[in-house]
Amino acid sequence: MNDIRFPQPITLELSDAPRKVASSFEALECLDQQWPKWARGPSWRAAGRACRDALDGWRSGRAAYKAFLKAAKRAGLTRGRSPSPQQFRSAAMSTTAQPMAVRAG
Repeated sequence: MNDIRFPQPITLELSDAPRKVASSFEALECLDQQWPKWARGPSWRAAGRACRDALDGWRSGRAAYKAFLKAAKRAGLTRGRSPSPQQFRSAAMSTTAQPMAVRAG
């Protein structure tokens, strides 16, 4: 299994210190060991899946990069202010689909 480099590194603003992530393997390590527990939602899972697929040769490095960057942005880990867990939850709840009405028949 070969490590797949990202087109460019992504700098994350983590609680400990900034971290540059430059490959699918580094991204997986970060997702597993340094990602905030409260931000482990659908985009976090999608990023992990995309990075594993890139390492296995099923996806490109660019696809893994895009998925990881999306997850980082959703978690507020890119440059700028990080959302609190409460803000993250309220944003996630506002984007969920409303239940459909069931017609009696």
